[in-house]
Amino acid sequence: MTTRIGFVSTYPPTICGLATFTASLLSHLIERGDVSARVIQVVDTPTQRGGSEVVGELVASDLATIARSAGQLNAGDVAILQHEYGVYGGTDGDQILQLLEALTVPSIVVLHTVLTAPTPHQKLVLERVVELADAVVTMTATARGRLAGYAVDLAKVAVIPHGAPQLRPSQAASFRSAEPTVLTWGLIGPGKGIEWGIAAMASLRDLSPTPRYLVAGQTHPKVLAREGETYRLGLSQQIQKLGLTGSVSLDGYYRHAQALADLVASADVVLLPYDSTEQVTSGVLIEAVAALKPVVATRFPHAVELLGDGAGILVPHRDPDAIAAALRTVLTHREVAAGITRAAAASAPELLWPAVAQRYYDLAGRLARARVAA
Repeated sequence: MTTRIGFVSTYPPTICGLATFTASLLSHLIERGDVSARVIQVVDTPTQRGGSEVVGELVASDLATIARSAGQLNAGDVAILQHEYGVYGGTDGDQILQLLEALTVPSIVVLHTVLTAPTPHQKLVLERVVELADAVVTMTATARGRLAGYAVDLAKVAVIPHGAPQLRPSQAASFRSAEPTVLTWGLIGPGKGIEWGIAAMASLRDLSPTPRYLVAGQTHPKVLAREGETYRLGLSQQIQKLGLTGSVSLDGYYRHAQALADLVASADVVLLPYDSTEQVTSGVLIEAVAALKPVVATRFPHAVELLGDGAGILVPHRDPDAIAAALRTVLTHREVAAGITRAAAASAPELLWPAVAQRYYDLAGRLARARVAA
């Protein structure tokens, strides 16, 4: 029997974390052979649709698309909706509530952000989202724990980690650099803390060979639309001021799966110097751990939870000296790097997309069966 799952999310060719997450989850579910999928693509304005699986658009603040989207989702068995405040129309994205109210099929809402200090309206929206959903997924225990501060039914909430691809480099030996490589990748913008990583590299010039720091990724489209390349230009100026043009590179290319696998394979350590003290989900962090790469990260909540068993080194926020010390430890003590890799290997299998997709399949199946039984 085929389970018909409808997805509501941003979606490729849109470049953002939710779009990538949804495309990966969808592809691994349909690989099973007993799942069919259709996508309602969330957009700010009507746009060119993605693949054939995209059957409609939910346009921000366009009420007509809500009814149309609900009708398309109700033709299936289960709907999976991605939630971020800034994705849907209305105040704090409260347009999602009208969609949930119109659904007659069971719904799973995946929470990508759970704030510790929401505004009253943000809190109201999230509480209503959980009330309307048949099941809710957070990607960390930390995020689920935060929901205890909201008026919600925690029995609805399951923890399923963000998935990671099985990165298989094509020819690892040929692209390894003679210099140790520190890597940060993903969409770039204020709050990513790249400036602290650059400052840290100035303290590592005494190492021989001198390590290089590669920052790989485009500026986030929403940042680009709002601020242009101001942040990236500021980083370039910092690199020049510190005399690091030979060892720090800003690579603005977007990489697909194989190129990303090759890039990650070339790294000796992954650096996540994020400013946020709220971030409970990081796809890049999951991918780095699943790739068995040593990670140095600031103490944002997802990093604290995932790296606490030794799969990385945690450092204070906005502290280039602490970042430099952690990088020096990983780059100069092979036994430390090896220990981090062993710790990552213990948790990596459950982070890979096939295992994560199976958990979504099981959850969707339980909801669909309960609907039929009712």
